[in-house]
Amino acid sequence: MDIQLETCRLEIDGQLATVTIIPPRNLTGGTADLHWELGEVFSRLRGDTQTRVVVLTGEDGEFYQPMPGEFYDNPELRRYVADPPHAWKTFMGIVRVHQAMAEIEKPIVGKVNGNALGFGSSLVLACDLIISDEEALIIDIHLGMGEVKEGGPNFGIVTGDGGSALAPLHFTPAKAKEFLMLAKPYTGRDLADLNVINYAVPADELDAKVDEIVQALLRRTSYALAWTKRTCNRLLADHLNMTLDAAAAYEMINFLQLDRLDGKDPMELSDH
Repeated sequence: MDIQLETCRLEIDGQLATVTIIPPRNLTGGTADLHWELGEVFSRLRGDTQTRVVVLTGEDGEFYQPMPGEFYDNPELRRYVADPPHAWKTFMGIVRVHQAMAEIEKPIVGKVNGNALGFGSSLVLACDLIISDEEALIIDIHLGMGEVKEGGPNFGIVTGDGGSALAPLHFTPAKAKEFLMLAKPYTGRDLADLNVINYAVPADELDAKVDEIVQALLRRTSYALAWTKRTCNRLLADHLNMTLDAAAAYEMINFLQLDRLDGKDPMELSDH
């Protein structure tokens, strides 16, 4: 499959495609956006009739790690997100990747080989089957307010890159709000015990468990497996249609607001 990528890597081995997220190095000044490129990858894979199962994972022992807090305080970031072409790639990329992951008629196995924070936590919840390193942290850091030592903004931002759409489908309503509003951290083991994900295993057993699941999927007949995923995801697709555009738009407005207010994050609602 001829596709040039900067933020992730695509490898195809027979009927299995593996998509590996490359750790973010710099959002601004680059030519690519992970949200957009993942949407492109899954859209292309949907049309590839040779591929039947996809694994989504991270590089270097991290599923997805956000930038440190000081990165988000940089006025350059606010200008980047406020710039229409960049905002289009970031926020429409969010919509494209989640729609593509929900609609592709191939099971996506999430191989959570390290911390999955922010957008990473949303990608985990977007997978069809999820196997995690039991010690990996899964945190939506948008409202972390600098309290998440592993990274994320020092201010609050709308959970617009998938969390608002996906967490309520995986948790009870009260637990979903705690996960999103308070950036409550969970380990892979925690989420397996809550039946949010399928399996949590020690790091040295992760490859074998993922391979076991992949091979079990590939032993299923092709059309039945593809259409079973499609029918199972009708509720998810409907929920994305109801919530994802609005959440992404509100997050974009948050960044525009911060740009207008010179980075000052309001702590009260005001009529002025």
